[in-house]
Amino acid sequence: MTKDDLAAIYGDYIACLNRRDWPALGRFVHEEVVHNARPLGLAGYRAMLERDVREIPDLQFHVEMLISDPPRIAARLKFDCTPAGTFLGLAVNGKRMSFCENVFYEFQDRKIRQVWSVIDKAAIEAQL
Repeated sequence: MTKDDLAAIYGDYIACLNRRDWPALGRFVHEEVVHNARPLGLAGYRAMLERDVREIPDLQFHVEMLISDPPRIAARLKFDCTPAGTFLGLAVNGKRMSFCENVFYEFQDRKIRQVWSVIDKAAIEAQL
């Protein structure tokens, strides 16, 4: 798989998330996906994303930076959103927030198999 192929698959994955097309998630995410060392599987990963959208109804994923080095992708995702209540243990309660997530993915069979994610919680805290 080339760098461009991997970047295109990732772009389609981000579009799937932004459309909330949960039934299509299996086209991009491996059945045995692991997130931050927790083996979630596809169903658990989908449940995590659905929970994120319930907590942040206007959640949209914007790729600010992308590095493709097969079988891995590194991305900096930018969010400008309004968490409804508590987010990452912080009482946001409907305040508009802007923050980033640094996330690394490892692909297997053209699907996301491993995810390592760090959200800039300090940026959120600074806005409260």
